[in-house]
Amino acid sequence: MSFYPVMPPDVTSSVVEDAALGLLGLAGMVAVRAADLGSPCRRGLGRDGRTALVAAGAGLIRSGDVVVWLKPVAVTRAVVRRDGRVQAAGHPGDHARLGVAEERLDELCGMPGVIDEIARSAVLGGRVKGVARRAMSPALAIRFTVLMTLIPDAGYPEVMETLLGDLVLVPWQRPYRVPTAAVACIWREALGPVSLEQLRDLALAGVDGEHRGHDYRAVTVGDLEAGSIDGSLIRVPDSPANRAAFGSAGTADDSSPFPQLRELRISAASTRATFGVVTGPAGAGGGRDKGEAEQVLLDKALKDYGYLFTPWRQQ
Repeated sequence: MSFYPVMPPDVTSSVVEDAALGLLGLAGMVAVRAADLGSPCRRGLGRDGRTALVAAGAGLIRSGDVVVWLKPVAVTRAVVRRDGRVQAAGHPGDHARLGVAEERLDELCGMPGVIDEIARSAVLGGRVKGVARRAMSPALAIRFTVLMTLIPDAGYPEVMETLLGDLVLVPWQRPYRVPTAAVACIWREALGPVSLEQLRDLALAGVDGEHRGHDYRAVTVGDLEAGSIDGSLIRVPDSPANRAAFGSAGTADDSSPFPQLRELRISAASTRATFGVVTGPAGAGGGRDKGEAEQVLLDKALKDYGYLFTPWRQQ
């Protein structure tokens, strides 16, 4: 499936353009007579072949005509080169979306375009410096990381190709290639965890609000909704940095094959929906033990999600 709906341009359009875009959103396909398609260039497809074909004087389609059926990929302003080539203004990262998943995120967070809002305040570190447009952007890096959780069996290249889809086929004003796995790693490191934690907390707050407003099955004890807290261990790549930061569980001397991240999840007793998540070291290594690691996470849960442990009427 496509993960990106066609997005309207970020410029003011006329009444006629608005009407056409509205029809495009309803129909989803464009039909053009093959006879009306042609190159906008004086010779062939221009200097480097990076141009779209255009419909010159589209005539009335009649029964029996040969018609090309087109799926819209993006809506942008046109960039016309001196030799006639027609290219798309902007950057493909501005048009990539997560489809239904992103619509649900916006709904849960109560904020249209929540990923773009978070991306605007993201502070990049590591090897990504400056404000120049590159193969990726903070918003694209966030969507890439979220999509990894939806197709966990896919590698970095497959996730990126799924996210960008046919957008890479558009002749953009600047040549564009799908970011490599190495580039995706650099951007994930530069983005850091803060933006994704903001998105997670907004989504979990939305889940909590839905349950409070609509969950007739909620199990309550006095003024509190009954829930559960459960821990789990997640393997992370075996590197000296990960072993020093997270340690491992199951061995007192930290000799486990993989370092592990300990997760503490707060869930509703009735539906098992997640209300909050905190993470930290697994335990062994660096002078830590399992009991200490669990207590630290519980203290963090009480601090970060205090509203889950207090009566609703007191909030």
